[in-house]
Amino acid sequence: MLEGLRAAATGMTAQQKRMDALSNDIANVNTTGYKHERTSFRDLVASQAGPGGAAGVRAGAGAAAESIGRGWAQGALQTTGRPLDVAIQGAGFLQVRLPDGRTALTRDGALQIDARGRVATSDGALVQPPVTVPQGMSSDELTIASDGTLLAQGRPLGRLPLAAVASPHALDDAGNGRYLTNAGSGAARAAGRDTTIAQGALEMSNVDLGDAMVDLMAAQRGFQMASQAVRTQDQMLSIANGIKQ
Repeated sequence: MLEGLRAAATGMTAQQKRMDALSNDIANVNTTGYKHERTSFRDLVASQAGPGGAAGVRAGAGAAAESIGRGWAQGALQTTGRPLDVAIQGAGFLQVRLPDGRTALTRDGALQIDARGRVATSDGALVQPPVTVPQGMSSDELTIASDGTLLAQGRPLGRLPLAAVASPHALDDAGNGRYLTNAGSGAARAAGRDTTIAQGALEMSNVDLGDAMVDLMAAQRGFQMASQAVRTQDQMLSIANGIKQ
């Protein structure tokens, strides 16, 4: 009977994790370049039924939820007209340097020029390899070609190279729309020619708010059902204890 209580409790934990992921998606529905989180369920290891159970019958130990990466579908492009806003079209990323020195990948193209004339993200992460704009030059004088080449009045200043990985679903999430490569994702490499940059636009979140809300309500109902199963198991244990006494 305790096995049933544990199985019901794992159902509550799994649905809670799914609700957390969906809530995070909904909170980031307007975040530039955000990709929705994908969650899946799996069975926990089954075990032989307890005393009195039929031979060969195995009792399940419940369910668990786990993240299986992000959904990398292209988000809608929003025209901003701002020269340093760039939207990536296709399977690619910008490379940026994090404060701890690691190189990360991002699709957040809201760029700026820092106090030293270096091109960086809105929160100060420097684009890699570094690109420096001459002092006194306005962003309105800059042009960014579809291959990432940064031009000032027709003169090349550098390039925003686009990177790609073999398996983006396996990337480690570093927060704030940053991702780190690992053995599962493969090392960063140059993106294909079908991946381009659109200047004066930003890629919006790919979260479908309607679908996310429906999935959240389904997860809430699943949590309620699992909690009811816990209460039922508790009542059964109470009855069993009463009979024993």
